[in-house]
Amino acid sequence: MTPANFDFHCHSIVSDGFLPPREVARRAAENGVDLWALTDHDDIGGLVDAGAAADEFGMRFVNGVEISIEWRGVPIHIVGLGFDLADPALTGGLAALRHGRVERARRMGDALAAIGIPGVYEGALCFVTNPSLISRAHFARYLASIGIARDVPGVFQHYLTPGKPGYVDHRWVTLEESITWISGAGGVAVVAHPGRYKMSGADMRRFLDDFKDAGGRGIEVACGSHSPDHVMHFARLARHYEFHASRGSDFHGPDESYVDLGKAPPLPEDLKPVWRLLA
Repeated sequence: MTPANFDFHCHSIVSDGFLPPREVARRAAENGVDLWALTDHDDIGGLVDAGAAADEFGMRFVNGVEISIEWRGVPIHIVGLGFDLADPALTGGLAALRHGRVERARRMGDALAAIGIPGVYEGALCFVTNPSLISRAHFARYLASIGIARDVPGVFQHYLTPGKPGYVDHRWVTLEESITWISGAGGVAVVAHPGRYKMSGADMRRFLDDFKDAGGRGIEVACGSHSPDHVMHFARLARHYEFHASRGSDFHGPDESYVDLGKAPPLPEDLKPVWRLLA
């Protein structure tokens, strides 16, 4: 059956989302999604529950994860789809990534304390369900709650992006490592929300050259943070590189998302949807 509405990018409380995997599945089904992947950051702990819920609610399910990498100093996210949950290289690599996240978060707390905002690490933990997946989003939610900025985007703008006082560099995994983990586990690697990266057009093409050479096979053309111009631009790049096209909301919660589950723009009809690689 050809899916009418697929969403291959969203998050639960296992990483930085607001809802348990079962409730994300319920919301996706209520919104008409018929093929769904949960893609928590650097953790696959919600996939068993998500798969069971998807089956209960009448959706087909694909295992997913969003891996944090670094390419030439630029933080980038790679989505993995359709992999074996028990693959030791993938599970071991993700565990190491989560350990690094905790250390980074402690250093972020120290950096904010140094400018007169103490206790942020501990405060951020109050917004975390999975302590090993503490992230900048949790820091931002805590800082917004105590009035440091008007809202979460304001916190990121003034405190948590490169060059700001709460941002801490971290050595994420390489592009090649992430794709090796995904491909080795039988999955498909996809570039997440390419429109969000601060790259020149030339750098984006260099990155996509490296991504394809390393075994990457897909790109998110339509996602919650992409404008209509982004969709057209990355559709052109998908055609040029012969990538399969993905689509996802990047849903985190009802009050903190670009669009709701299943509501990302449609893919241009001539593109090859990435689900074809997962049959």
